This record gives sequence, structure tokens and C-alpha cells, in this order.
Amino acid sequence: MMYNSTRDNSVRVTSSQAITQGISKDGGLFVPEEIPALTLEEISNMISLKYPERAEYIMSKYLTDFTGDEVKECANLAYNEERFRHPDIAPLHQLGDGVNLLELWHGPTCAFKDMALQILPHLMRVSASRTADGKEIVILVATSGDTGKAALEGFRDAAKTRILVFYPEDGVSYMQKLQMITQEGGNVAVCGIKGNFDDAQSGVKSIFTNSRIAKRLEANNMMFSSANSINWGRLLPQIVYYVSAYCDLVARGSIKLGDNINIVVPTGNFGNILAAYYAKKMGLPVSRLICASNKNKVLTDFIQTGVYNKNREFYTTTSPSMDILISSNLERLLYDLSGRDDNEIKRLMSDLATKGEYRVSAAIADSIQSLFHAGWCDDIQTADTIKDVFKKNGYLLDTHTAVAVKVYMSYREQTGDNTPVVIASTANPYKFSASVLQALGEDFESSDEFAKMDKLYDITSFEIPEPLLSIKGKAVRFANVCNPSDMEQAVYSLLHIEG
Repeated sequence: MMYNSTRDNSVRVTSSQAITQGISKDGGLFVPEEIPALTLEEISNMISLKYPERAEYIMSKYLTDFTGDEVKECANLAYNEERFRHPDIAPLHQLGDGVNLLELWHGPTCAFKDMALQILPHLMRVSASRTADGKEIVILVATSGDTGKAALEGFRDAAKTRILVFYPEDGVSYMQKLQMITQEGGNVAVCGIKGNFDDAQSGVKSIFTNSRIAKRLEANNMMFSSANSINWGRLLPQIVYYVSAYCDLVARGSIKLGDNINIVVPTGNFGNILAAYYAKKMGLPVSRLICASNKNKVLTDFIQTGVYNKNREFYTTTSPSMDILISSNLERLLYDLSGRDDNEIKRLMSDLATKGEYRVSAAIADSIQSLFHAGWCDDIQTADTIKDVFKKNGYLLDTHTAVAVKVYMSYREQTGDNTPVVIASTANPYKFSASVLQALGEDFESSDEFAKMDKLYDITSFEIPEPLLSIKGKAVRFANVCNPSDMEQAVYSLLHIEG
């Protein structure tokens, strides 16, 4: 299987090249030339398999230049009980009434990004052995909170690899920031920026596609790659957990093989829900994909109108990982729905860059609305949902999952659609203790994040994950902050090469 760029169909690379390179030189994103089929018989055969075996089976369909043993090794190294605190890796929690929460936060950083970023370093290692020509790989990351820590942890002390993470200094939770600035490892570096995630993401993409910077790295025997979901190696493992969830529903007797489900995803950058779209396109029986946004509802407005407009007020919310106005992975969906029209994608992305908005054709807008439902909720509704679910179900949601639950409940009320549903639960609530405490009516006055965690445990008895507890007392290693315009120089400084 070969991969094209969304902005140039003549670009054809292997999966190893796509993973190592991260992003196409023309600024486009790599996508497989075709989406492989997944039959009901194949799904049936996967029901008895454990998570790493399911991952191996699905990813092998896309990684055709890997050997079978290489894919198996990658899956087994990533998805095991040393790395994940639950034997099922991505277990389903029945909330009741056909609602199932797909818990994606049992990995080492307590967020869904671990599901991909525990395997990406192994995929990168195998890919680089074929394509990097002995160069040291520099992983460049922009994060809205969770990707940064998950990538830092995944690539920590990986051979012939360095990782640099940029995060919005005032746009992440205190725990997310603490996880990053105390990160251990000899090959890691972290820098805050005076701006929001979109500033960090735009800066990183600009650095990626700058030929002058690439030449400077090459002179130091280095090359860039990415751990953001612009990298196909990040997106591919996310397809797995939707298929796995379906297998678990059948195994549990909640549905019969072939029955449709709905999938709800809280998303800002569109990668997590795009993976669900690819699972559906492969053949997973999915009826509706429900896109849940917070007050930064650029995706909701786009899905409902066909107009993507980033020229709007930016809100800092209690679900900071979704505080995004430029959703990079939407480009892959538009490329697919346009019939892989690279010229159309170049036009749309040019309009976004020059005007801050674009309008898709009526045909594409109709296709999107037939596949996706979109909704949003504000911080008050998010807090009310956390409180209501804990009171009724004894289950503690984080702020992002609460957005998804609220949007889904509104959807079901509006439509009467009672199709069994899988809701992606994307983070452990202790990553956002202050907001969750407030949602439960606890005005706990303390600047001590760990005191807030203890208080939350006292009133809920919801287990505090060890990876978060272990941060207490760790020394701060990275206090750097720069302006977005200085990110290039920060890269040189963090890599210890001349600018």
C-alpha cells in the first residue's frame, strides 16, 4: 500500500516513509491510496483476540512494507500490562441504557494519546531503519495538553531520536503542564509559548515545511518528524480501539455481530473522530459519527454549515485539549470526500491561510452531514454533566468526556435515536481536578494540585492513577517560554545547534 499527499496526488510513499517524514514537503498530509476492507467475518475472528493481537491484525492492513513479525513486535511492546494499568488496554464501561464509555486513559500519561503514542516510537524505529539513512530523528510536537506528555513519555530515551514539545503556556491544565515540565529523559525538551495551541501548531507546521531549516538539520545529520496526529503513524493506531470496542460489545452480548453502533468523540483537532470515520469506511458497522465540541465550536459550525471560519473569538475552557480553532485532520476528510481532488484541497487550505475561512461544495457539505452529527456545550453544561453522571451512576467524568456525554444526550433527545453508542472517554478526571471539584460543588481553595487530587478522592473514592501521584516532588526541568515568532530559534537552541 502506498500513501499520497492530500495536496499532491503525484506524491507516492510507503508507510515507512510517511511515518518517518510525518508531513509531506508540500504541507499536505499523507493518506493511504485506498482504505482496506474489514469484513464481518474478520471482525468475528477478532472477538476472541486480545488487544495487541487486534492491533496487529488491523495495522498490518496498512503497514504493508513492514514484516508480520515487525508489526507484531510493535503491538506487543506497546500494549502490555507494564504500560497500561488495565488488562483490556481500552476497556468499555457500561454507563447504562445502551451507553458505553470507551476508557482510553489507562496508559502511562492518563490520556487517550497514549493509545497511539506508546506504539508510534516502535513504528518510527522500524520505519527509520528503512528510510532515515542513519540520521537522528527530531520529533517536533505542538500540544494542547495531552499529546505533549504522551509523546515525551513514548519517545523518552529512544535511540537516535530527540523530541521537542511546544505548549501554550496558559492554555493547559496545571497537571498537564506539570507532567511536561518535569519530564525525565536525556533526549527530551519542552518549551511554552505565549499564545494558544493554534499558534503552536501553525509554528510547528511552518518549521516542518521550511527548506532552509531542513537543510540546517541535514547539515547536523538530523531530520524532522512528527508525533502529532498529522503523522499517519499517530492516526492509524486510533482506528484500532473503535474496532476493538465493537468486538467487546459483541462479546458482551450488548449487540449482535452486524448491528450498527453510534460513536461519539470529543475533539478539537479532528484526529480522534477521523479514526472512527476510517474504521467505518473499512466496514465497521457504524451509523452516526457524533462530533462533540466545547465553546470553541468551529467544527460544529462547519459540519452544520459547510463553512469553516477560524476568524472568531478564542475561548479558554475547562476542556483545554479541545481549545482549538484550526483542525488539521479535517484536511484528510475533505480530501476523501472530494474524490481525492488535490487541487480542491490546495484551494481550501489556501483560503484558510489567506482569508481565515473556506466553504466546501454543496456535495461535500451534504456528504459530511450524512455521516456526522455535531453539537457543543459550554463549561456550565460540562460541569452539570459531571455532577449528574456522578450522582446517578457513581462514575466520574473528566471535562472532555463530559462534553461528549452532554452532546450525545442532547442528540438522543433531539432525534430519538437509541442505537447503542460508544463514547470516547479521553482523559482521567484527575488531570483536571480543579474543574471536576468545582463541577461537584466543591470550592476548594488551594494552590496545591495534589491537595485537590486528595480532596477529589475523599469525596468520590475514584482511584487516583499512580502516574499522576508519582509527579509529586519532581523537579522542574523545563521553564523555557518563547513567542511564536521565536519558535525556530528555540528549536536550534533546544537541539544545541547554531541558528
